[in-house]
Amino acid sequence: MGVNEIAIVAGEASGDLLGSLLIRSVQAAGLDAGFHGIAGPKMQSAGARSLFPMETLSVRGYVEALGSLRKILGIRRDLKKQLLAQPPRLFIGVDAPDFNLALESRLKRAGIPTLHFISPSIWAWRPRRIRKIARAASHVLLVFPFEEAIYQQAGIPATYVGHPLAHALPEPDRKAARERLGLARDGEYVALLPGSRLGELQALGRLYVEAAKRIALARPDTRFLIPLATRETRQAFERILYEADAGELPLRILFGHAHDAMQAADAALIASGTATLEALLLDCPHVISYRVPWLTWQIMKRQALLPWIGLPNILAERTVVPEILQDQATPEGLARAIEELLANEEARAAQIEEFRVQRARLKRDTPRLIAEAIRPFLR
Repeated sequence: MGVNEIAIVAGEASGDLLGSLLIRSVQAAGLDAGFHGIAGPKMQSAGARSLFPMETLSVRGYVEALGSLRKILGIRRDLKKQLLAQPPRLFIGVDAPDFNLALESRLKRAGIPTLHFISPSIWAWRPRRIRKIARAASHVLLVFPFEEAIYQQAGIPATYVGHPLAHALPEPDRKAARERLGLARDGEYVALLPGSRLGELQALGRLYVEAAKRIALARPDTRFLIPLATRETRQAFERILYEADAGELPLRILFGHAHDAMQAADAALIASGTATLEALLLDCPHVISYRVPWLTWQIMKRQALLPWIGLPNILAERTVVPEILQDQATPEGLARAIEELLANEEARAAQIEEFRVQRARLKRDTPRLIAEAIRPFLR
């Protein structure tokens, strides 16, 4: 193992993107480091070696995780064994706290420095997790400005680096995005983003398609875009279209191109998660919707500290983007919310105005700050 071999673990598509940005930040700073662990395609293209398939960790919700628990625990056990046998210079857990924090705790006890990239949402729910983070992480990289005070109070070493996406994403340009996608300059487009995970797509895809069918009836000139990241999600969505008898729906499936779809769209219907932050950074007016199994929802409600689940609303500390969740998330309700957003230019402009305020707060020289935080751990 090299002098500065870094072990790194990401658990889903959003973590894969963030992990790739971290790897490239280390490389751009001229730090001599190699990366291995659990990595998706973006991290692998940046040079990371993946020892296990990242898709195994991409499980949605408490209840759903139970079915994959044995396999996930087996991967964590095997990875822990490898890392203890050949200790890396540093371990970096990219989000995925349910997987990474326990692993970090064990490695830290063995004398391996641990860095956690992106704080778990202790400010939204599960505040007691801060004690677990203190045991697990030698240092935490924070991506939201309001997190600094929480970590300072808890006595956990942490650095606010800004949000990598705010640094990495280009200034929004709807005209250029429509040109790249070959869309009509003056057409009306709605982007559908039911989630990057296969489980999310299976849970929300039919709901979003049924909503789109109703929007198309009310606004016949509207066209729909759905970016899908993998062959599996594309195949699953094509089955959903068939089952929903949506063959006539004016919908275009994109392989990737989620950021272009958001920039090009007049409005979007988005599952709660990192995509809502990407929409904020790309000036995409949107409606947030999510549904999980009843038991998962009951657990989430009991542990929630904030009245919102969408990052644009959490950052603004007020409702900027409509959130339509659980029983309210019906095809009729979602269609109505998108139709209102399309019809109300002032509402779209108000969202975009707040998005730009928050983008300015999140934008820092993130690659430099990440590299500076990692440098002390390397030789």
